[in-house]
Amino acid sequence: MSGRMLLGGLLVSSMLVFVVACAGPKAVENPTLSPPGGTSAEALASVKEGNRLFAAGRWGAAKTQYELALQAQPGLAEAHYNLALVLDQMGDKAQARAHYIEAANLAPGHKVIWNSRVLRRYGDVPDPLPNGSSAPVLPSLGGLGGSPRGGGAY
Repeated sequence: MSGRMLLGGLLVSSMLVFVVACAGPKAVENPTLSPPGGTSAEALASVKEGNRLFAAGRWGAAKTQYELALQAQPGLAEAHYNLALVLDQMGDKAQARAHYIEAANLAPGHKVIWNSRVLRRYGDVPDPLPNGSSAPVLPSLGGLGGSPRGGGAY
């Protein structure tokens, strides 16, 4: 009987270890984006740190870093997109939606932003144009744009 109890105890312990290991940060489907060349040093450092924190499941700390990046460079589409991802993880769907759309408006030809499943669930985002030209600006923000690539001020 003692052997059976020991085996049962080991089985229960193994199951607990498995449950605890699986209870870590929620798996993330969408990868964060890195900023393009020409990004300010301050915004670049904040986005990189935000991406590291996001990968570790530290949503609040990642959010702070993306907000710092946007303070340094408000027109950085990748920072808006990453902030939208983290807000989505935190359950703030309304703010996430606004940043997804801002990212799309700032980078009309950016394939990851425009083709992301996450952005598509928020509106009628047109499919990429067959000839490879840039997609139109989302109408819900009144045609706010910026440079063709984004990354700069309006």
